[in-house]
Amino acid sequence: MTAVLWGSELSPYFLKTEALCRYAGLATVRRPDGGGTLENLRLLLRIKRAQAGHRVQRWPGPDVLDEYPLVPYLLTDDGAVHYDSSGIAGWLDEHRPAAAAALIPDDPELGHVCRLIDEAIDEIGLYCVHHHRWVVSRKDNNAGARLAHEFRSLIPAPLRPVYARHFAARQTRRLPYLFSVADGGLIWPDDGFLKPPARAGFPGTHERLEEAWDELVDAADFALRHRPYLLGERFTLADAALYGQLGMNTSDPSSEWRIRLRAPRLRAWLDDIAAGRHVGSSGPLSCSDHLGPLLAWVQSCFVPLMEANAAAHQRWRQRNQLDWNEKAFERGEALFDLQWRGAPARTVVKRFQVRVWRDLQSDSR
Repeated sequence: MTAVLWGSELSPYFLKTEALCRYAGLATVRRPDGGGTLENLRLLLRIKRAQAGHRVQRWPGPDVLDEYPLVPYLLTDDGAVHYDSSGIAGWLDEHRPAAAAALIPDDPELGHVCRLIDEAIDEIGLYCVHHHRWVVSRKDNNAGARLAHEFRSLIPAPLRPVYARHFAARQTRRLPYLFSVADGGLIWPDDGFLKPPARAGFPGTHERLEEAWDELVDAADFALRHRPYLLGERFTLADAALYGQLGMNTSDPSSEWRIRLRAPRLRAWLDDIAAGRHVGSSGPLSCSDHLGPLLAWVQSCFVPLMEANAAAHQRWRQRNQLDWNEKAFERGEALFDLQWRGAPARTVVKRFQVRVWRDLQSDSR
């Protein structure tokens, strides 16, 4: 069976899902990149119909807290449309050949650690790497042009430069929603590049996000200098999450240079996963002391935000809040304050993170 992976390599979750499928032995093709106009229109229509009919699958089952992403989606030969990279890992484990190793370890304790690292990197790592692309690498990333090229079968040639500029402007504008808020007193130079926005009433987070990115890079490099993968001798969901997020920044020149300089082992490891060298890896897993810095990063960056988000969701539910996530953010609704990495921060309730935290807590019991 060959599945269709619909999305863009600009997405960390696209990279993550592709690495998961490779390890599980599920062949995939990238679309819309590489596909023709008619084929891609049919695939897009298939996704839209599945969304409209509430037939998009998220393993192990749907939840009212879920939100459909823009990308990626996994379209399988049985007509199903799957989303959520972590859920796809669970689905792959359910359908793997008998001899294949699980992406989520069968041991309950190791399985919980694996899922904890996965979710922390997916949620907080995303904030760090999005900030790196559109702030740290704002002068030298070509993400907009690359996306326009991937979707070339659906975008007329004269409109591709417009699409590229629109995408870059949109992603820069979304920075505060993704926790990257410029200091309101900072004056950006008139250098012709997009200026990361501040938001009234929101404390700046740029310095803290860059520190969190550095700590994640350092912690991952430390673990990978002691063994081939985060949990031991073989690839797991935790590795896929790390690869997806930091692998995204390897195409952003300023950020790639920083990874290469700061963490050469990690940089080489990211290339290995991209080349598929993780496929076939095998051997024992364990929760060793080498994970200490990474788990400390999870504790300082991920746990406080998830706890505050869950508490704020409960408060806003009691006020009969209707919109959540980005819609609420744009309206200035469902906002909450917290202490994050030693200083104040403000953000919006993200309902999909409520499910993430609830499921992790259930998993640990």
